[in-house]
Amino acid sequence: MPDDSSLVLKPVPLQVESPRIVLASRSAARRALVESAGLSARFMAADVDEHAIRAAQRHAGHDASAAALELARAKARAVRVAPGTVVIGADQILSCGEEWFDKPDDRDTARAQLLRLRGRAHVLHTAVSMWRDGREVWRHVACPVLHMRAFSESFLAWYLAAEGEAILSCVGCYRLEGLGIQLFSRIEGEQSAIMGLPLLPLLAALRMQGIILP
Repeated sequence: MPDDSSLVLKPVPLQVESPRIVLASRSAARRALVESAGLSARFMAADVDEHAIRAAQRHAGHDASAAALELARAKARAVRVAPGTVVIGADQILSCGEEWFDKPDDRDTARAQLLRLRGRAHVLHTAVSMWRDGREVWRHVACPVLHMRAFSESFLAWYLAAEGEAILSCVGCYRLEGLGIQLFSRIEGEQSAIMGLPLLPLLAALRMQGIILP
């Protein structure tokens, strides 16, 4: 009986083999977003002085969106890759009124930060920049707005104890995919942008670049 295995159609791959994609980030959340979308990428930490870049942007009078984009660009430029590689840099700044927030150094700082955000709306300026052969080929900044509810002191104590050290890795002291969702009354914007990478615009850009199927 003839072997008909050759008649089985192989699925068309989603992503081309070349160029390769590098995400200039070691963020577990960004990695999860990229992999959940079916993309194959390398993940490389970018050695940049984030505090110096933020301070320079603030001193120059730039807003939080511009500063986040400059951070994303700096990260994309910082990694060393082979010619032709597509490098994606991303960063995020939280602003509430005129104040910009950093990741907290300890739980006391996290508690103070959450109290300043309590009962107020804040913006997550989430920037992504795509580079190839030393040239920026695409950029985007998403600005989701999150309305933090006026939670009680007892809830805050419970939340800090429940989340532990995990909140120190998040600029807003929350993970929406976990208990952090309980801090909010309303959220406006794409969840992936809140988690650090505006995935829908990025996927559209990769399609335009011919890297994934249209």
